[in-house]
Amino acid sequence: MIRHMMNLLALRKKILTDYNLNDHLLKVKKWYDGYHFGNADIYCPWDVINYVDELKRNPDAEPESYWINSSGNDLVKRFIDKADKKTQNEIELLLAGKSIEKTVHMELTYDEIDYSIDNVWSVLFTTGYLTEDEKVGRNVFKLKIPNEEVCEVFRYQIQEWFDRNVQNDTNGLTPFWKALESGDASTIEDTLIRVMTQTISVLDPKGNEFEKEKFYYAFLSGMLVGNRNWSILSNRETGIGFADLLVETDDPDAGIIIELKSVSSLAQMEEACNKAMEQIHERRYDEYMRNEGRNKIWAYGIAFYKKRCRVIAEKMNKIQ
Repeated sequence: MIRHMMNLLALRKKILTDYNLNDHLLKVKKWYDGYHFGNADIYCPWDVINYVDELKRNPDAEPESYWINSSGNDLVKRFIDKADKKTQNEIELLLAGKSIEKTVHMELTYDEIDYSIDNVWSVLFTTGYLTEDEKVGRNVFKLKIPNEEVCEVFRYQIQEWFDRNVQNDTNGLTPFWKALESGDASTIEDTLIRVMTQTISVLDPKGNEFEKEKFYYAFLSGMLVGNRNWSILSNRETGIGFADLLVETDDPDAGIIIELKSVSSLAQMEEACNKAMEQIHERRYDEYMRNEGRNKIWAYGIAFYKKRCRVIAEKMNKIQ
């Protein structure tokens, strides 16, 4: 069995070599390798074959979740739904590329999954959503997410979980929405910090600031779309650029502009907020709103660092 797995590893390299795709070796490893069985490291051949096939048609093709998309992800969804605060913290460690120690019960059946959260950990391991990083003792392993493909599944399911919770918490978010309409930066800041503290983070701290900013963008968008009376415009062209978020409120004369920044330290947050506000002015992000007859505009510069944020607000005067 181990010899067969090692042959599969060699086959991956041979496939890429045969099709002159060696430049994609690291990308293939990041997305589709990472599974460990005993002393053997293997990849998912289904993924590699499909990706090579796609690269033959399109040399610029990015990796996709071929294996994951061919099956349901109900197991991860159920896991996220059952997660308590301790489990949420463990998921965040996994998403950061770290491993966690768990006792694995190999004999579990699918029907026993919901008996306890420990059972879900075991089934995630036996079905390939987690892999062995190190064997610690009898049935005790350090587990980790094997590759980017599976990591993407966790991120997607967590985002869906967050969106569902937000949509079911209209009463809890009403003060936040009212604060956005009135320029109450303090309430906005407090609400964002509270929600981030209570929420599973899908942020990979090893990513660059652009990747982190995408997470915060999705996070804030999820909180805004819960207001069914608002129209949320994402990356809309306006002025001489693209604003992160524009909000057309139910007041036909009013609008909201939000520019986000991600920073690498608490000390940078104030400066980042000011830069966001300067960007709104310099690139005339209010132009779209003005053209729609919305002249009561609140602009926000928001800087994020991990689960902290800083918010500044400004009422934008109508240009004469």
